[in-house]
Amino acid sequence: MSASLSEEEQLEGLKSFTKKYGSAIISGILIALIAFFGWEYWQKKNLAESQMQTAKVQQLMDDARNVQGNPNAMTELTEAADKIVKDDPDSAQAIQTQFVMAKLAYDHGDYAGAEKALKKVENSKVKDNGLTQIVKLRLAYAQLAQNKYDDALKSLALVTDPAFKATADEVRGDVYVAKNDVENAKKAYRSAWDTLIERKQERQILQIKLESVGVLVDDPEIERPILETQVDES
Repeated sequence: MSASLSEEEQLEGLKSFTKKYGSAIISGILIALIAFFGWEYWQKKNLAESQMQTAKVQQLMDDARNVQGNPNAMTELTEAADKIVKDDPDSAQAIQTQFVMAKLAYDHGDYAGAEKALKKVENSKVKDNGLTQIVKLRLAYAQLAQNKYDDALKSLALVTDPAFKATADEVRGDVYVAKNDVENAKKAYRSAWDTLIERKQERQILQIKLESVGVLVDDPEIERPILETQVDES
């Protein structure tokens, strides 16, 4: 993107980018989280006691892939999810179910529904710092999508684990972009960039976001072409 764009044009460009790709990014992250945390908690439970509920969650995930454009299927899915959660609200399966429903709600543009599902996880009695940090991040995205900027920033302020710093800073930058606060967006994105550079992690999307707010960054892992200067021998 051209660095000569006005701040307003840069902000509109980034908002358009986020709107176009945001749902896919969030969905991908949630799928990974569902798989990871579902397995992590499942390992801690007695197999004989949990395998029936685990099978129900697996069926729920399979059914969730087929609800597009089918209101009846969505109603049945919601009822099945509510039953799993009601049976044992603090179980691994209940938490996994809420992640599935949060993803589904987000994919359908029901950001309030996604927030509600994530808050049920947030209020569960399962003590896992990593899970808590992930939930706060996902809440921030759902709140941002509803233009609840202050709520999103409050959720992000509770993400204190260094392992999630880059992600939290990037989401914080997204919130500031939505608030038309270019300077704070630059600071947040730059902080995220510095962390990802240090960790040598994927950062292409973040680079696009930085350039969208007028910050051009050099990636040390990308070789720049060497331009040879021609000597005039005349």
